[in-house]
Amino acid sequence: MLGNIKFNRVICFWLWMTVICTWNGYAQEIEAIPTDTIPVMLLDSVSAELIFEPAETQTLPDSTTQEAFLVADSVFLKEGLEMDKKISKPNSTKAVIYSAIVPGLGQIYNRKYWKLPLVYGGFMGFIYAITWNNQTYQDYYQAYTDIMEDARLYGLDENYSNFRDSWKDYLSRTNRENPENWVNNTTFQDQLKRKKDYFRRYRDLSIILAVGFYFICMVDAYVDAELFNFDISQDLSMRVEPVVVPQTGYTPRMVGLNWSITF
Repeated sequence: MLGNIKFNRVICFWLWMTVICTWNGYAQEIEAIPTDTIPVMLLDSVSAELIFEPAETQTLPDSTTQEAFLVADSVFLKEGLEMDKKISKPNSTKAVIYSAIVPGLGQIYNRKYWKLPLVYGGFMGFIYAITWNNQTYQDYYQAYTDIMEDARLYGLDENYSNFRDSWKDYLSRTNRENPENWVNNTTFQDQLKRKKDYFRRYRDLSIILAVGFYFICMVDAYVDAELFNFDISQDLSMRVEPVVVPQTGYTPRMVGLNWSITF
């Protein structure tokens, strides 16, 4: 029993001496490492300064610095908006080409959507005018052509009775029963001819106006693209206001109107 206790004390003593020697050797190795071989920490110098800077040296920016920051931010914001506006400026050539291909497409390209009802409403009106005038012209043209042919045939054969309905439809209901009394009526023939010429003229005029409106849409698309960045200041105004000039040693007191234009 006593021998075992002595043996355990000897083992604990040698273990304790081993730990002390090992720790001293490890500490000497750390002190012997050169400082230039120490691994660099992950924190950079700027972050380390911000983190480890003493509290008394950290100061908030004063009002002048804050105002400078606000002005700089506003300048950068304005320049960014102007840059975006310049970048998004439509091309006038493309606007004209788009408007020439499809009326109204140039206005869509320029983002002038409110003009689309005017463009398509105008074209629908011209198309209706052209269609209606042309159809009425064709009716009168056919009636005039048929009555002249029936008059020729009736002059060759007085028993001719195969009169066409194209011109009889323009007679009253009672006169349709006796078309032979009207087939050689020069007044009625001239009336059909004048109506034919009248609606043909307005059909042609409607076509000319539609073509003109087509080119106006192209010009409008071009102008909108060119003046996309044209800035009209809100100060553009004219003022008329009363003014009183006080009396001085050289001029009397005057009352009048002041007319000023700001642009």
